Amino acid sequence: MNLLQKTIKHFCLITRHKWVVFKLCCKVGEVKRGLLHDLSKYSWTEFSESVKYYNGTRSPIRECKEKNGYSKAWLHHKGRNKHHTEYWYDTNAPEPTPIMPYEYVAEMLCDKMAAGIIYQGKKWTKEYELSYWLKEKDKVLVNPKIKDLVTECMTQVAEKGINAVYTKKNFKELYKKYCS
Repeated sequence: MNLLQKTIKHFCLITRHKWVVFKLCCKVGEVKRGLLHDLSKYSWTEFSESVKYYNGTRSPIRECKEKNGYSKAWLHHKGRNKHHTEYWYDTNAPEPTPIMPYEYVAEMLCDKMAAGIIYQGKKWTKEYELSYWLKEKDKVLVNPKIKDLVTECMTQVAEKGINAVYTKKNFKELYKKYCS
């Protein structure tokens, strides 16, 4: 794949992802978070590195990290996007992993679901996110209450499907159950 093809394909990928996140955020009552989601991915710092490592099957940031041990795009991204758990992690704080505010938890859940839908394409199933989350959750630095909330949300999706779970009422109930 040449540079122009990678540029176009990456632009289309992040834009499709952003569209799915927006639709999911609207379902859960977080329209503003959906509109603002991942705008930094269009910045030169993130976009140029992501094009360089784009392959269409997985995150270019993961590719870059595996090759170089770090990613400038990721360092830029996580510091500007509050829906990422890494944004909240602070080793010098009394609680290094605080409970994230509701709006960012909702956006994070929409982001996780959209990533699976986009990257898996026709292979995506309602069970996919739970399976992926269970493999990854022990590596995630996040407040245990948020971790439990994500686990329950992904379990609900596996059992009932997105439409039954991704509602404002259900998200508010999950947040209240785990984070209040």
